[in-house]
Amino acid sequence: MSAAHRGARDRSIPFKNPGWAGNTGEFDLSEDQVRGTDYAPSRAPEGGHPAVSATHPYLLAEKTPDAPLFQGPYRERFQKILSRYPERQGALLPTLNLAQELRGHVSPETMEEVAHLLDLSPAYVRGVASFYTMYNRSPVGRYLIQVCTNVSCNLCGADEVLATILEHTGTELGETSGDGRFTVIEAECLAACGFPTCVQINSKYYENVMPADVPTILENLS
Repeated sequence: MSAAHRGARDRSIPFKNPGWAGNTGEFDLSEDQVRGTDYAPSRAPEGGHPAVSATHPYLLAEKTPDAPLFQGPYRERFQKILSRYPERQGALLPTLNLAQELRGHVSPETMEEVAHLLDLSPAYVRGVASFYTMYNRSPVGRYLIQVCTNVSCNLCGADEVLATILEHTGTELGETSGDGRFTVIEAECLAACGFPTCVQINSKYYENVMPADVPTILENLS
């Protein structure tokens, strides 16, 4: 067993996956350019081309819990989403995503409204929204911080990363900080097992996170 693997097991030796094997393509690109870590994407609320209207981020820092569903550019995006499915039932997940992007969470009242918009039963919409963990059924802070604590991340110090985030945000697991900025939860898996520990803040991923990285990550949140 390598020293790196021994360190991951007993944590007596710091271990960090470099996560970058160099430029192997024909273009001379930096790691930041390839991995997209030097920018934060933004997308128009009307959804752009209909083909991508259902794939936009659905959790933003700015949330308006009492915003109407849907008006202006959000109405335009909703219509684009509907155009992509032969039946309205197929549009349920991206419509819930859109509602959560706008309001920050999916309340029982929001589920009722979505059911009406899609001609579905409220019970069906509640069943779907309560099945998927990506839907917040209660308000969250400006920044929803999800820390993966599954196998790969756990072996590489996820518990320590989570504890450090809780300490620096002044929160308990699942609670929102007093200033409303942070909600911190555990995630079962964020599908970035090759780059542990993975942390998702709203719609942005942070990979290879170590406890020492936490203060800088939090400070850089606008």
